[in-house]
Amino acid sequence: MNTWRYLPIQTNNAAMNMAIDEAIFNARIAGQVPNTLRLYRWQPSAVSIGKNQNPETEVYLDACEQLGVDVIRRISGGGSVYHDFEGEVTYSVVAKTSDLGTGDITTVYTKIYGAITDALRLLGVPADFSSGDAKNCPNLTVNGKKISGSSQTISRGVVLQHGTILRSVDLPKMFQLLQLKGASCTQAADIAKRKITSIQTELGHRLSSDTVANALAQGFKAILKIQLQESQLTQVEKDMANKLCKEKYATNEWVFSGKTA
Repeated sequence: MNTWRYLPIQTNNAAMNMAIDEAIFNARIAGQVPNTLRLYRWQPSAVSIGKNQNPETEVYLDACEQLGVDVIRRISGGGSVYHDFEGEVTYSVVAKTSDLGTGDITTVYTKIYGAITDALRLLGVPADFSSGDAKNCPNLTVNGKKISGSSQTISRGVVLQHGTILRSVDLPKMFQLLQLKGASCTQAADIAKRKITSIQTELGHRLSSDTVANALAQGFKAILKIQLQESQLTQVEKDMANKLCKEKYATNEWVFSGKTA
């Protein structure tokens, strides 16, 4: 049975969260670290955009500034996402695709979402895999409403997939921050009520981030048939993450144009 490194839930700002994910990704490509499951939260809350998106057309930047919400660009694709400190647990998986038994992107999504589906089952929330379409990455739904979304990048046979688990959701706030073309903030929130759900909405009460994190660890072990060895970032990863945070993710050049100096 394969053993993966497990990085228990921690909280960082948006730039550091994305820098850590990329540092792990680079270290795995270089063969310096094992496959890794990492769990984290965002403080302050943040909006992340896909690598090819324009924040000025995806995000209400003035509202983010007024509400103290960070804006960050990912190295993965997909759409804009609001990461609420109180309402979300985020996971990232960095692994060789060969260790997942496939190089096919959709199959990788299916395998990782199988682990998350099992975690939600343990929490009492039955979820279904949705394969997505040309505009939407695959996600997990409950009665047709999205409860977990993710995005992905693959390089040299290594995948980075990071995504959200919604413990609770504040739709009015979400759509003060995210632009939905052709709809006002209020209209967008009303539309989202039919399309987005959370653990709290489904169960009628909130679960702690630690409870969700423990279920995720169990789900990954059971479905991927792996052992998890609790550990921490290597010094190489820490140094790389600090450099990426300062020189890339915390810069306006990266956030607004996807370029680095």
